[in-house]
Amino acid sequence: MTPYKVKSPVLFLIFNRPDTTLRVFEQIRLAQPSVLYVAADGPRPEKEGDAQLCKQAIEVLNGVDWNCTVKTLYRKENLGCKEAVSSAIDWFFEHVEEGIILEDDCLPSNSFFYFCDTLLEKYRHDTRIRHITGSNLQHGQTWGDASYYFSNLTHVWGWASWRRVWKEYDKDLKRFDEQDVKYKLKNVFNDDFAIETWSRIFSEVKAGKINTWDYQLTFLNFFSHGLSINPNKNLISNIGFRPDATHTPDPDNLNSNIERQEIYTITHPEYFLPEKAADHFTLAQDFNLEERWRRHNLLRRQFKRWLKLKIKSL
Repeated sequence: MTPYKVKSPVLFLIFNRPDTTLRVFEQIRLAQPSVLYVAADGPRPEKEGDAQLCKQAIEVLNGVDWNCTVKTLYRKENLGCKEAVSSAIDWFFEHVEEGIILEDDCLPSNSFFYFCDTLLEKYRHDTRIRHITGSNLQHGQTWGDASYYFSNLTHVWGWASWRRVWKEYDKDLKRFDEQDVKYKLKNVFNDDFAIETWSRIFSEVKAGKINTWDYQLTFLNFFSHGLSINPNKNLISNIGFRPDATHTPDPDNLNSNIERQEIYTITHPEYFLPEKAADHFTLAQDFNLEERWRRHNLLRRQFKRWLKLKIKSL
């Protein structure tokens, strides 16, 4: 089968992993975008060998051998995950109205590009839809008969969006009041432990204790009552679960190296509603919800028994 040639501009985010960078680049090379944006964070001065690895990652881009305009944003100093990624996406959407974003450990199937192209066009002016992801973390479960379902979560292992969404991005969550957040999250989730965890994450992001950029995008989706598009087949494999990773150091993680599939014929859902059960399935794994509820109910039963005995003894 002839590889699909992507129409949308692509942003490729790289750092210090030339091996994974090369694997993802080879998939981009198959898709042959006519415009490729590449942003690289700079080396960490305290990390031995970082400068050489960053240089080798950038050299991978010498492999562009198709008709392509390459635009680069190569940082000389290390900005860290939060600043480097968010500022690179700022740069990308200053130049394009819509596009596809891939990090150096997010290995796409070829039809990921077709999936994004098709849905970027279909929902270009539909403000209900804010995010398109290539990741499916449902581990074999499907939701409905369509090629994709709607979610409140924003998976960023290979994704696409529009300038209309990113222009609202709030890196430091300045617009949102901490006191309101827990109450507002009850409009998104009905699990107390999920709400508690998201509230804590919000507070730590706002306080600058978590050096990341993606939780902010998720909160923006929550607070805008937005929908994300998730494929019913997995189109992205995260190949970055290893000890040198910043956020994914466990190679045995359930979401590591999930097999990639293809979607070349797209059928659309009938209803514009988030699949709450799918989101709960993801959060139950990420936040250990089932075990927390089991412990909670056990402590409740133990307390009731103690209270009964106490009352009897009076």
